Amino acid sequence: MGLLSDPNRRRALTSLVTRLNTPLCVLCYLVGVSWFMGLAFEPFMLRTYMSENAMGSTMVEEKFVFGERAISYTREFAGQKKKTGGMPVDWLVKTMKSRGLEVYTQSFSQTLPFPDEVKERYMVRGTNVYGILRAPRGPRTESIVLSAPCSEGNNNNQAVGLLLAIASYFRSQIYWAKDIIFLVNEHDLIGTEAWLEAYHDVNMTGLRSSPMQGRAGAIQAALSLELSSDVITSMDVALEGLNGQLPNLDLVNLFYAFCQKTGVLCTIQGKLQRNDWDTLPGYTHSLSTMLLMVLKQGSGHPQGDHGLFLRYHIEAVTMRGINSFRQYKFDMTTVGKLIEGMFRKLNNLLERFHQSYFFYLMPSLTRFVSIGYYMPAFGFLALILVLRALDLWVQLSDPARALEDGVSEGEQDSSPSLLSLATPVIICHLTGLALYFLPVLSQEMAIQHFPVSETEAVVLTAIAIYVAGLALPHNTHRVLSGAGTERGWRSLKLFSLLYLAVLLGCTTLINFSLGFILAVTMIPVAAFIQPHRSSKVLHGVALILVSPATTLLLSIYLYHELIEYPVSLLECWQHFLTAVSQGILDHHLYGSLLYPLLALFIYPCWLQFWNIVFWK
Repeated sequence: MGLLSDPNRRRALTSLVTRLNTPLCVLCYLVGVSWFMGLAFEPFMLRTYMSENAMGSTMVEEKFVFGERAISYTREFAGQKKKTGGMPVDWLVKTMKSRGLEVYTQSFSQTLPFPDEVKERYMVRGTNVYGILRAPRGPRTESIVLSAPCSEGNNNNQAVGLLLAIASYFRSQIYWAKDIIFLVNEHDLIGTEAWLEAYHDVNMTGLRSSPMQGRAGAIQAALSLELSSDVITSMDVALEGLNGQLPNLDLVNLFYAFCQKTGVLCTIQGKLQRNDWDTLPGYTHSLSTMLLMVLKQGSGHPQGDHGLFLRYHIEAVTMRGINSFRQYKFDMTTVGKLIEGMFRKLNNLLERFHQSYFFYLMPSLTRFVSIGYYMPAFGFLALILVLRALDLWVQLSDPARALEDGVSEGEQDSSPSLLSLATPVIICHLTGLALYFLPVLSQEMAIQHFPVSETEAVVLTAIAIYVAGLALPHNTHRVLSGAGTERGWRSLKLFSLLYLAVLLGCTTLINFSLGFILAVTMIPVAAFIQPHRSSKVLHGVALILVSPATTLLLSIYLYHELIEYPVSLLECWQHFLTAVSQGILDHHLYGSLLYPLLALFIYPCWLQFWNIVFWK
């Protein structure tokens, strides 16, 4: 405190920080990026372990032997689905009742804000079927969910067949202390959201659904099963949920423990484990796995039906059976034993998952990076904004420093008015409001005047508003007195840097991956841009390269490179257009925060820096 209270020492410290501002900023950026890249190196990773005592031992003996019955259910379900042209509700109700379950149905409907051309739907109507196995040895106040989506075509038929076989087997066991809900949902995430909203008696997305006729206890955990072949070579686990939420790490550890016990190969992000952590190939494998998780989490899109359970504080994962060209195959019986073992352990839970981590990154299923290890990487990047803001504050408050920087005495005396600073900020945010509201609201007018579909109209309108915003803000200061001075753009940049720091800080607390991606791209350019005539074009190009749209485009390209499925620039552009439409749909259907965050905050903040570059 003495250092800051002494005027001479404070002046010396301020002079040191401002004089070395640029080297310190460069050093912080290099340290932040290097810190993140080093997280995939073994010394920075922690070995996974089970924190919940009830989950500790896997010594239970799994006796599931209904593999052939699961295949029989699969064939019958596929035939009934083909016969009815959709989910065979009556057959499912009859089959579940014959297994001794309490069976209920729930109908729902939803009209999308514009057609979903990826899944070819607009007015969605469907029915969820669920059966409840009441706990014979408990108070029936808690429950566990096993769900399997009814997908189009022949996809996921085996998951429904295995669910029915497991329900038949579980019904004959007497050790269940929790209710077990077997859910077959229609229309993937929409059906899951309709069921969860009705179960918890809330309506957050405007879905219309019939009242819930039967309920079990409070849901403690959920497993979603995706299986499209009679045999599998490996089982992949999907973790990322809506808005980047992750399940408790103990549930992931439970999945891995029973995969090891049953001998099933398990993967994360579609990648098998490696044991050569100390070699370069092992490090690059861990880094690519961690980057895939960062990109998926940053998208905010649920990577399976489990992603919507997390919003209701229900720990859940999606288990996805993979049938590749590997030699070793695992049948339905083995997969059933895996699920049985996990459910028997979940049956032992005395309280909700809470002892292990909720914030982590996973380079593999046996290693994880905790929040205490990866947050410093963002901290170093955010420090750049603080250092640049401090430098600008000194320049604005110290006349001698301003004169040293080449500002004339007349210019440094003329302080910008509040109006001259507020006007570009307000216009930037009004542009963001237009980007958020107009694409969906103006789709009907667009299709009347242009030969495009509704989806194309929404996406193209969003792109048009985004591009048009580049021409609006940097012209506003021309009509304002005192706005074109050096102090004017320095004041605006000081505000914009602090605003960006707050935005990225809040985003990182909610979704680290999204905040870190935006920080890596936006911070270095935002920190060093200036309205110099000689470098205006260079700074403008640099800003465009780190804009939210370009960051999304580059993330899509990087994602396909990491999954070893490279795409051309044209294909990448098509994926970009699809991502824009899906982002808007996710917001309207499930409450995803990515699109409103980018449209209402990140894009206007970026426009403020664009305004600074073209300051006159």
